[in-house]
Amino acid sequence: MSVDARLPKRRKKIASSVGIESKHIVSPGDVITEDTGYMRGHGTYIDGDKLIASVAGVVERVNKLICVRPFKTRYNGEVGDVVVGRITEVGQKRWKVETFSKLDSVLLLSSVNLPGGELRRRSAEDELMMRHFLAEGDLISAEVQSLYSDGSLSLHTRSLKYGKLREGTLVQVPPSLVKRCKTHFLNFPCGATVILGNNGYVWICPLEEEEPTLTDNQTDRITADERPPQNIQVTDRETIARLGNCVVTLADHGVTLFITSLQYAYDASLRHSVKELLKPEIQEEIAEVVRQRLLQEA
Repeated sequence: MSVDARLPKRRKKIASSVGIESKHIVSPGDVITEDTGYMRGHGTYIDGDKLIASVAGVVERVNKLICVRPFKTRYNGEVGDVVVGRITEVGQKRWKVETFSKLDSVLLLSSVNLPGGELRRRSAEDELMMRHFLAEGDLISAEVQSLYSDGSLSLHTRSLKYGKLREGTLVQVPPSLVKRCKTHFLNFPCGATVILGNNGYVWICPLEEEEPTLTDNQTDRITADERPPQNIQVTDRETIARLGNCVVTLADHGVTLFITSLQYAYDASLRHSVKELLKPEIQEEIAEVVRQRLLQEA
């Protein structure tokens, strides 16, 4: 049995990037501005003529509105967000889903696609079969449909790209590091699919083959619940593990997650084994390579 022993040493401080404006980072109690012409936003409060931060984060200005986006916080959902969640409870005509928000999200029975692609009114028989569709512990991908008055989210999976997740791995990162993009379903040339949930849950699975298009006389379709389980090859497992370690590396070093940064991190990790990606010095090296490549494109 081999043992990897390393002597402790002081890590070198990464120099700030040239040509990039430094972000205005504040701590609770720091004075953001004394100009009375600005409006108070989230994460701030007014003390006299001073606008003061109430949380630690990055100052964001939109016209005359100033708010502080905290580094680590619960997920605050918006309509249209793509989320990855876990079923926690099966109730009457609804499922409760854990999405890293302040309250459990709600997935109504009328907001899911039944097996076979049937579009009809939900009956009492469908309500009895709810645990057959989605049970406690199942992972799903969904979209935020609306927000309730108490702040909880209403989800829906009425699309072929949403639904139950199978054969993959889940990585949790701070929601503030997930960049809002046009699509959060990322297919990589290495043969893997990454779902970047706006709530900070990242799902990594093998790339699925395209389903054959249905003709006019074919009304039924195969749903995720009816597909047989895939036999994941060893190479696919290594690719998923490598991408998972890249996500953890970027999140630990504060790099925003989107398709370009993940691809750069994956390319930089190919010179190391999957196990070596867990070493702090290797992670720091990959994060710095990603930063430099993103600066070159800026």
